[in-house]
Formats: sequence, structure tokens, C-alpha cells
Amino acid sequence: MRHTDRNVRIAIDAMGGDHGPEPIIEGCVHALEERRFTPLLVGNREEILSFLPLYYEDKIEIIHADDTIAMTDQATNALKRKESSIYKAVELVREGKADGVVSAGHSGATMTLATLRIGRLPHISKPALATMMPTDQGKKTLVLDVGAVVDCKAQNLYEFGAMGEAYMQEVVGMENPRIGLLANGEEESKGSELTREAFPLLKDLDNFIGNVEGRDIFNGFVDVVVTDGFTGNVLLKTSEGVAEAILSLMRQHIRKSLPAKIGALLMKRKVFTNLKKEIDYAEYGGAPLLGIDGCAIISHGSSNSKALKNAIFQAINYTQSDVNSKIEDLLTANHGEPL
Repeated sequence: MRHTDRNVRIAIDAMGGDHGPEPIIEGCVHALEERRFTPLLVGNREEILSFLPLYYEDKIEIIHADDTIAMTDQATNALKRKESSIYKAVELVREGKADGVVSAGHSGATMTLATLRIGRLPHISKPALATMMPTDQGKKTLVLDVGAVVDCKAQNLYEFGAMGEAYMQEVVGMENPRIGLLANGEEESKGSELTREAFPLLKDLDNFIGNVEGRDIFNGFVDVVVTDGFTGNVLLKTSEGVAEAILSLMRQHIRKSLPAKIGALLMKRKVFTNLKKEIDYAEYGGAPLLGIDGCAIISHGSSNSKALKNAIFQAINYTQSDVNSKIEDLLTANHGEPL
């Protein structure tokens, strides 16, 4: 059952991100124009009000915070910085005053605070950061973990599979998402010691299809790809670099050829626009931290207003779903008692 009968309250770290509060507040305003929710903007009150149009002042709540955790700060210090905007935003979720939190600030600090202050679901040993990757089939592949847990155990990968399945079912609306374990070959014997140990555990999930290779992420063969946080983060950053390189190479070759320029002009409105949309992180907004007893969406540090708007939408959709209950149902069926 989706919880659409109440007004969702989303805590937003207004000071996080590379560009200060302006794009965050702008994204919040754009989100308010399209969806019904209550934003709780956390940060320096004067700065927030300087960027907030007067018309929206009675549509948001401001929670003042004197401190901001910079990208260069240690994530482990976040627990001590109780006056920081991200600490206070996470606390709103912990105290039940907000349904979810969105931050484009220090991702390590956000993950640390969300995990330790909001807490994990009973059957989850470690949470996972999940992201959608484009495919040539016009749909998306969910990849997790992409950076929350660098050193994983087989049990973590099994839990990631259950979390990915639940997310695709409850938030995306896919009835039977195919789950694959990222390895260097399809055979069960392929992969690292970690993946070979995780393989039989993942068999407990009805939708597990076995090992998949990197190319399968982008060809629509699988819907959820499970991997450790180190490999997933390298995969994510490499994919971003390849996408940027391809677009750059296309522009270079187009400039060198008149027929290519003419063709590019003809295709620009549809082909290039659609291509850019598929690989633009702003379209996705952010990455959900799955496995916590709440909702936390972590956005790119350089997020623009469009990315923040979509991150807020992600948080709303997440809180209106039963994804956390579904995760627990899947793991309870195989584990029994909480960890």
C-alpha cells in the first residue's frame, strides 16, 4: 500500500553541495510547483531567506543550523558536529519530524549519520548506495553498492540483492526484477572469492539469474546488479567518464565535417537531446541509501536545481512506498531472526 493519504515532509540539507544554497532552494521551489509535500530546509536562515521567493515562505519550514560540513572534512567527524545542517536534517528523520532526507553535501557524512542516527533495518548488516544506469533498451538497471561499503562480505551482497529487488518492485513498479551478481564470467565458478561465496546465498532470491558481466548492465539483460562498494564506485565513475568522452568525441568529429554538421543539426532536437537525457545524472536526482530504517537520498555534489528537484521526488516516492517493509519480508523469509 502506498502512503498517499498524508503530506510528506522532506528534510533538505540547504547548505550541502558545491554551489551553496541557491540551486538547492531553486530545486525545492520547482519541486513545490509540481508535487505536494512540505520541505524542511535546514541551514543558515538568513542565507536561505535571501534565495527563497517571498511567495514560498509560508510553504516551507526553516530549521536554522550554524555549521556546514565541507567536502574536505572527515566523515567520521560528522557525529560530533551536531549543529551542522546535515546532522540536523538527519535528526529530523530520526525524531519522526521528517519522512526522508535529501543532501547534496558530504556523501560520507550523510551515509554515516543516516546509518548511525536513523539506524539500519533489523535484518541489514550494512546499507548500500544504489543508482540507476541507462540501457540500450530504454529502461534502467539498478546497481548497488556504488560506494557505501568498500569491503564487503558475502552476506552483504546477499542483502544488497534483496534490497535491490524490493526497491525495483515497490518504487519502480517492476514485478519480477532479474537480479545478477557482477563477475568476470557467467559461470558460477567465475569471479572473486567474495562473489563465489555470495553466489549460493543469492540463490535464495527467486529472481536471481546468476553471474552477469559489466556489459549486461547496459544491454537490458538484468534489472538489478549486485557488487561490492569499491567495484561499484569504480564502475560508476568509469561510466560517467566514458559517457562524457563519447559526447566530446562526437562534438569533435561533427566540427570537422560539413555533412556531419548538417546531420547533427537534423538530429539535435531529438537524438542528442534524448541521449543527453539518458546519461544526465540530473535526471535521476540522487542515489537512495537502501537498508536504513527511513529514507535518505544522496545527490551529486555539483547538483543543479533540476537534480535537486528530482532527488526530492525520489524521496517522496520512496516514503510513499513499502520498500523497507518489502526488504524485511524478503530477508525474514530466509533469515528468521533479526541480526
